[in-house]
Amino acid sequence: MIKRIVLVVLGLVLLLAAVVAVNTLRQGSRQIDVAAARPLAVDEKAVADKLSGAVRFRTIASREDADASGAEFRKLHAFLRERFPLVHERLQLETVGGYSLLYTWRGSDPKARPILLMAHQDVVPVSPGTEDKWEAPPFAGAVQGGYVWGRGAWDDKSRVIAQLEAVEMLLAANFQPRQTVYLAFGHDEEVNGLRGALEIVKLFQQRQVRFEFVLDEGSVLTEGVIPNLAKPVALIGLAEKGYLSVLLKASGAPGHASMPPAAGTSAIGQIASALHRLDVEQRPASLRGVGREMFETLAPEFGGFQRVALSNLWLFEPVVRPQLEKANSTNALLRTTTALTVVNAGNKDNVLPGTAEAVVNFRLLPGDTVQGMLEHVRSKAGPGVQVSMVPGAVDPSPISRTDTPAYQVLQRTLRSQFPGVVVSPALVLTGTDSHHFQPVAEQIYRFAPVRVKPQDIPRLHGINERISVANLAELVRFYHLLLSNLNSPAV
Repeated sequence: MIKRIVLVVLGLVLLLAAVVAVNTLRQGSRQIDVAAARPLAVDEKAVADKLSGAVRFRTIASREDADASGAEFRKLHAFLRERFPLVHERLQLETVGGYSLLYTWRGSDPKARPILLMAHQDVVPVSPGTEDKWEAPPFAGAVQGGYVWGRGAWDDKSRVIAQLEAVEMLLAANFQPRQTVYLAFGHDEEVNGLRGALEIVKLFQQRQVRFEFVLDEGSVLTEGVIPNLAKPVALIGLAEKGYLSVLLKASGAPGHASMPPAAGTSAIGQIASALHRLDVEQRPASLRGVGREMFETLAPEFGGFQRVALSNLWLFEPVVRPQLEKANSTNALLRTTTALTVVNAGNKDNVLPGTAEAVVNFRLLPGDTVQGMLEHVRSKAGPGVQVSMVPGAVDPSPISRTDTPAYQVLQRTLRSQFPGVVVSPALVLTGTDSHHFQPVAEQIYRFAPVRVKPQDIPRLHGINERISVANLAELVRFYHLLLSNLNSPAV
């Protein structure tokens, strides 16, 4: 009897192993084969000079003051008019919301649905006290060592310049798009885009304009960021996480620190307990939606057990998920994240404060909602803690599709420009202006081929922001090739 049971178990194990092996081999690469694109000559020095000039304008957006950097935006606009004469001669230009720019390039087929390319002109400020840590001054626009340095060189003036340069080159070659092309450059993306992108959307709604697709910033071309995957990976963002900040406020009896109240009842004690529960009892992780699709797309590109496990998540998810949770970047793909960001209480070491406050920031995974997270916070905060929502909350975006002609053109363009690149859908962890455009576009993609290595990630909104001159030229080629391919989708 025991021998028979052992044989049955062994048979089941062998059968399971066979199923896993067959399933792994059956799931071949999802990458399409296309011919390499013809090399496009780009004047790298001239484009770098244009980005260098754009970086020098301190176009820092302010949430409170709409005109805080108005003079700098106007200087940037004059600079763009000077450096891109054909664009400003042949395209219609409108200024929206004060400083956002909307260009219209009429297509030859009025019945074709238009497309929208996006970028933003504004930048985040430099953290006070860090200026001397930059290898080049953050607003000098230095071009040295093969890089353009400065705030906005990566995020996001490089794409403003690259899109305009690509259009300028196409105009010089007498190219006319089949479908109308819009370029929208917001001026307050870093503070939620309410004066720029949102006003542009309202304009499109008034004009009853709907897009075949929108392409904005978001994901990038990674090199060595994904462990054990040597090939560069172009991650096309299909969706972005939602955003919610919650204010917690607790009250307690003020008094002398020599006679404190019972443990956990002071204002600070209540806030501390609430923060601890929120930090420890986070939303559960799961491999679903865009994150799962990304790992399943990448699975055939790995070797060894990694390929086996990712090709058979139905079996190995309990093993894979804990490993992904160990890294901050992949953990954020699996769950709605919780970040304790602000705490305020007290003003003297021997005085019990009457109130304590804290702010907790959540980035919501598609499938979660702002309302659901508020209920989660209230359930963890405790009866004495008031919970209120900080303005600016937004639900996760809808998920764009990969079975559309637009996505296929993006994939073909990337595979032809960067032979050997792995193209995969992805989830954008941060927010972009593109989420405002959901009322006028069903398909919104978030990607630019900015090459990013692990050591580059801290540069985003950090110290020593930069982009290589060669990579900047690649951005120009990407937009040039994409617009060309849209005229001949069978390329």
